[in-house]
Amino acid sequence: MTFLRFAVRRVAEMAATLLAASFVVFGAMYLAPGSPASFLLSGRSASPEAVAAINSQYHLDDPFAARYLAWLGDVLQGDFGRSITYRTDVSRLLADRLPTTLLLISMALAVVVLVGLLLGRVAAVRGGRTDSAVLVATTFAVGTPSFVAAVLLQGLFAVRLGWFPSGGAGDGFADRVWHLTLPAVALALYLIGMLARVTRSAMLEALGSEHVTVARSRGVPERQVVRRHVFRNSLGTVLTTGGLVVSTLLVCTILVETAFSVGGIGQLLELSTTTKDFPTVQAVSLIIVALFMAVNLVVDLLLPLVDPRLTLGSRGSAA
Repeated sequence: MTFLRFAVRRVAEMAATLLAASFVVFGAMYLAPGSPASFLLSGRSASPEAVAAINSQYHLDDPFAARYLAWLGDVLQGDFGRSITYRTDVSRLLADRLPTTLLLISMALAVVVLVGLLLGRVAAVRGGRTDSAVLVATTFAVGTPSFVAAVLLQGLFAVRLGWFPSGGAGDGFADRVWHLTLPAVALALYLIGMLARVTRSAMLEALGSEHVTVARSRGVPERQVVRRHVFRNSLGTVLTTGGLVVSTLLVCTILVETAFSVGGIGQLLELSTTTKDFPTVQAVSLIIVALFMAVNLVVDLLLPLVDPRLTLGSRGSAA
């Protein structure tokens, strides 16, 4: 199978999966107890005329399939409807908040990759006490959920020491990065431990391989052996874990954004779920699902390029 055919097939699979996910996201609104109109009224009593007006405005009297197709058609044009809580277009809410979430995830991902790869590599290469210290540190990191890390970091560095803001997203790029530093670290802590352990295990396995022994017997410098034969051969496993890392970041950002009042789409989803703002919940859920699938698509496409030993579509063999 050529790379182009593989890429086209994976994009088609992603589109089909996203279509199925959109049906689930839209239909979940109607699985909740009570009618959608009762949620829109927030428990307030209303006249039959008011209920009829709501049903007409949101097309609740139309057949389910017709409502879904109409909603899907609007979504494909970038129209996610109007927020019940914020009284504005959901697209505008997403445009205002999505950049903050993407910046937070990017910062957290940079921390995870830099620190996680460094710790895993150092532990595998140096061994001994260094390896033991890294294992202890990563055990602590893996055992600390993101919301616990958020509370601890906020209490120590924001409230007690006053080094960082305790919440908000800031104004301007530099101020925004400063405000998002603690949330990014809280988001990254668990994943640093996970990536470091995976990197360490992959490199230890590569260190014991036959071609590494042959390279050493030929007098190849140890630093070159580690770079060319050990770390490079570990990239397939590390990249596969990297896809899981980004997917986890997308989920955990909801908790961290809420703890720090960041104002991204994670916090928007939490608030909209609480207030039964269905159009906003549907839009944010669909965005998160799309980002999740896009990350997995990129990983699948990069794996054969990073590790030539893998055939197209053999992602599972890199785990």
